[in-house]
Amino acid sequence: MPVPQSRGLVSRSLLREDAHRAIRDAIVDGTLAPGERLNESDLVAWLGVSRTPVREALMRLEQTGLVRTKPGRYTMVSPLDVRAVRDAQSVTAAVHELAVREAVPVLSTADLDAMREANARFADALRRDDVDAAITADDDFHGVAVTACANHAVRTVLDQFTPVLRRLERLRFSSLSGRGSVAQHDRIIALCEAGDVAGAVAATRANWQTLVHLIDALPDDQPHD
Repeated sequence: MPVPQSRGLVSRSLLREDAHRAIRDAIVDGTLAPGERLNESDLVAWLGVSRTPVREALMRLEQTGLVRTKPGRYTMVSPLDVRAVRDAQSVTAAVHELAVREAVPVLSTADLDAMREANARFADALRRDDVDAAITADDDFHGVAVTACANHAVRTVLDQFTPVLRRLERLRFSSLSGRGSVAQHDRIIALCEAGDVAGAVAATRANWQTLVHLIDALPDDQPHD
């Protein structure tokens, strides 16, 4: 299993949450590719931790669909599963709609400014073809409503399902299909500023629906064990 060249990425006091985040991010950004076999010893050496947090991280990643395990045979990065991605998209879109619905009445001027600033960074990242920066800015944009709504269940659900979509989002933001999101973000901001809850929710729904055509383009065939 090829792993990132940097070693001792985190301190030996690493908690399982940090191990989970590090492996999850390596899967999401493509460092650990779909279908790649995961060697526990290599992960331990890469992260500079004991086996326990690595095993716990892999168990969590299996629960969210990013890792597939066949006991006694292999642990691997899950291929893009059309059904799992479609399910994650519908849940994530609905939860972001809820966040906006609850956030609009309480959004401050500072919140709206933060959304504008994030969208400006998002547009700049797309112009520079910087996928990582685009994803970060997009997260920051939508994160304003998630934070403002102060609904802990919203964040919990998004933490679980967003990583399943992240590999697909990288495809969107590396193509022209991501460019339309800038204008969609501007519309969401305008509707939020106007206090139009129903309009802002509908615009948020439309924004998240842009992933659907990418899901429809995924191959339905999955590799067998």
